[in-house]
Amino acid sequence: MVREWDPRTASSAEIASLLATLNAVLAADLPQDPPWREASLREYLAEVMPGERRISWIAQAEPTAPGDTGEVIGQVHVLLLGDIGVLEVLVHPSARRTGLGRDLVLRAARRVYQEGFRSIGVEVVGDTPAVGFYESLGFNREYVETRSVLDLTAVDWAELAEMATGISAGYQLQFFPGGPPDDLIEAYARAKAEVRDVDDGELRPSSYDPERLRDSLDTLHRRGMKPYIVLARHEQSGEVAGLTEVVVPAQHPTRADQYDTIVAQDHRGYGIDRAIKARMLLELRSAEPELIEVQTWNAQANEAMLKVNAELGYRPDRDWCEYSVDVAELVHRLDPPR
Repeated sequence: MVREWDPRTASSAEIASLLATLNAVLAADLPQDPPWREASLREYLAEVMPGERRISWIAQAEPTAPGDTGEVIGQVHVLLLGDIGVLEVLVHPSARRTGLGRDLVLRAARRVYQEGFRSIGVEVVGDTPAVGFYESLGFNREYVETRSVLDLTAVDWAELAEMATGISAGYQLQFFPGGPPDDLIEAYARAKAEVRDVDDGELRPSSYDPERLRDSLDTLHRRGMKPYIVLARHEQSGEVAGLTEVVVPAQHPTRADQYDTIVAQDHRGYGIDRAIKARMLLELRSAEPELIEVQTWNAQANEAMLKVNAELGYRPDRDWCEYSVDVAELVHRLDPPR
């Protein structure tokens, strides 16, 4: 049975069953990734940025006992974001190759088409069955990043401390758990806006406008995801010369997500990028005692940041690809007129 589903009103049993399917998928496709926890999972699934909407469906197995609603064996949600619908599909490994994934995609595609959107995008992890699945449905690869993972148990902390101080005179590093203070939001947004076209896929856009940046930070907190920021301030002008962002999700607190790392054009060549990332790791060591790993994504053409990551100890893991398809063509392919 497939039905539209709202995580806000879902039962605790449904949330727990969905979590079990998510972890079964991770164990099959990404066995090195940590399993997710139920902490703030409902909020993670329900909360979105202002102006965005998420629509979800779940697939449940046949009940096995009176009063049983059936285990959740599949889920699809689509985030209506700007002019694109961003898709995410989960199918329990035991239910694969049954047509369920195709059915879930069709239900989401129909709704996206009805809502007037022209395209659907999806993030696909390299070397997993999802690659062949989406390509068989006509999705085209548009953008590729490399995911790299840093094992904090293997870090040389003394060497990292030296890296954190390896910055030219005239800059000051500042650490802000929870996000930058409001009096720095506009300078922070300006620094991000300067490099808005660099290393930025369509499906995980950054926030460059001050108000949208405030909304983004608020949304992270509501979803159970704690942001940490390190800034490099230019002492003479007070401007934000560089920044790096890490988010620690309540759903998998042993592995953090590295978001943007940015150095403004006029301040490059002074060792800022490596210093701010090293300082971040030093701060996280005490701020998040459960943390074991940090994962980051970078465009393959961003050689400078890949070099910094390698110096810090990150190791390339897999490709992370963005695919897209014309939604009308997808609906026609999956549900041709009779």
